[in-house]
Amino acid sequence: MSNEVRLAFGHPSERAEAMAGDDPLDRISLRDHIVEVEIGAFQAERGVTQRICFNVVVEVQPLTGPIDDDVDRILSYDRVTEAIAFELADERLNLLETLAERVAERILLEPQAMRVFVRIEKLDRGPGALGVEIVRARDGAPPPDLSQGDVPHPELVYLSNAAIASPHLGGWIDQLEALGRPLIICVGASSDAPAPQVPHRMAQRRIDLLAIEQNAWVLAAKDDRCVVVETRTELDWAMKNGQTCVWAPSKIVLDAVDTPSAQPRDAVALAAWFAATFDAQEMLVVGAELPDGASVPLRAASADQDQL
Repeated sequence: MSNEVRLAFGHPSERAEAMAGDDPLDRISLRDHIVEVEIGAFQAERGVTQRICFNVVVEVQPLTGPIDDDVDRILSYDRVTEAIAFELADERLNLLETLAERVAERILLEPQAMRVFVRIEKLDRGPGALGVEIVRARDGAPPPDLSQGDVPHPELVYLSNAAIASPHLGGWIDQLEALGRPLIICVGASSDAPAPQVPHRMAQRRIDLLAIEQNAWVLAAKDDRCVVVETRTELDWAMKNGQTCVWAPSKIVLDAVDTPSAQPRDAVALAAWFAATFDAQEMLVVGAELPDGASVPLRAASADQDQL
């Protein structure tokens, strides 16, 4: 651990002595903030929560003039805890390193924040605390915008197996791309090769998700415009760059904080859950029945017609 990081989490008197003669920044801190969350790359860490502890120190420019006891003039501690809560709720993560980076990035969006020290520790993975520490600073460039306001709303389409095999497939994709919205296609498992059945619920879920992904590759092989994607990062990039995507669901479903109630065997309902998470304009279902209780507008089309 560097001396500067040690001082960031050390007693204020130590830091004051070390920085004597400098023009130090003010600091606000969050200490021993413990949250129970599902996180981790190992299979044993899936489906269970564990305690992780946050220690965060934010360096801010000293205020000029009287504070006037006005909370709007300072960086509220709530902004630090909100940054943590936002990143924990956004996506299930495997690595503490990823979580620390994202928390630091979000805190540095605050205009008062100049530098942030983040320490995150797992408290339940061994006899001691296992953790990571990072320090990130504003580099003078405009901070990254983590808001979702500029993310386009996709057109989401579910294709049944009959639709995938249809001679109209290429024409449908032409029509959908002509709408000018990002296009994401969802599929179910192939009916030609039923997925193996096992008595273990979590294992069966993975098998069923992989069966969907196999069919996604079948669709991609039928039309070169279709690219199989599995991560939110890939999907965000694809939507902003006009790429037609076929959703491979395993990672997003397994990493979801709010796990979908729809099972992979009910692929249309699972696609409707996915459409809602990405704020789709609508969901078009070709060659299958519409699911109940969807929170996005639904539209049905026959696998026999050439116009959607």
